[in-house]
Amino acid sequence: MIPIMIGGVLVPALRKAKPGNSGGVRPARLNLENGRSKMCGMTPAVTTTTRRRGRPPRADRGFDDTRRELVRTGIALLTERSFSATGIDAIVRQLGVPKGSFYHYFDSKEAYGLAVLEAYDEYFCRKLDRHLLDEERDPLERILGFVADACSGLERFDFRRGCLVGNLGQEISTLPQAYRARLIEVFNGWESRLAACLELARGRAELSSDARCSEIATAFWIGWEGAVQRARLERSAAPLTIFANAFLAGLPR
Repeated sequence: MIPIMIGGVLVPALRKAKPGNSGGVRPARLNLENGRSKMCGMTPAVTTTTRRRGRPPRADRGFDDTRRELVRTGIALLTERSFSATGIDAIVRQLGVPKGSFYHYFDSKEAYGLAVLEAYDEYFCRKLDRHLLDEERDPLERILGFVADACSGLERFDFRRGCLVGNLGQEISTLPQAYRARLIEVFNGWESRLAACLELARGRAELSSDARCSEIATAFWIGWEGAVQRARLERSAAPLTIFANAFLAGLPR
């Protein structure tokens, strides 16, 4: 190729255009290399990263998932055994999480137990609401619906699992003080839900007008925890149904 003079400057001549290429310059082509697009045949331009639309992905998504699984594992274990007898080794071994990483998710075993208790209470309140707020049934029948559901749950796990709140209550003398206050709050929440159902029954004349619904609700949960323990002992749902029938029969009409 012979250089040519343009404007007083010596520059190389262009290559002869190949057939089919107008203008004598090799056209750009898109090439995929290592999963990225690359323009070939042209000087690469400065590229900028285009932000994807929407909220960016959360960096702690894996953290939340693992923490949630640890709590779920704790619910399964603590409905079967005591908190004091459940070591961190058993918890992480069942989930396959290294023991050293446990404290990445929880400051202590005490904090972990409270998180498990919180999750169990949320689960149980949803169960209570599903039955006690069922407008297709009369208020007192809703209580029987809850009892039937509880019997089914005990049978499904062959009576190995009981009430996590009741289990913790039995070992309260060995637990941190924070557990006592939280357990009382949980029972108060359950009692208020049942009391509201009983008040509805009273408003429909299913109970006497002077029925003390709050006290009756408290009595139910005191007896209920004992019935659950007896059912696990006998590996039979009969104690629950006996208690429920006696409770309903003793209501002021």
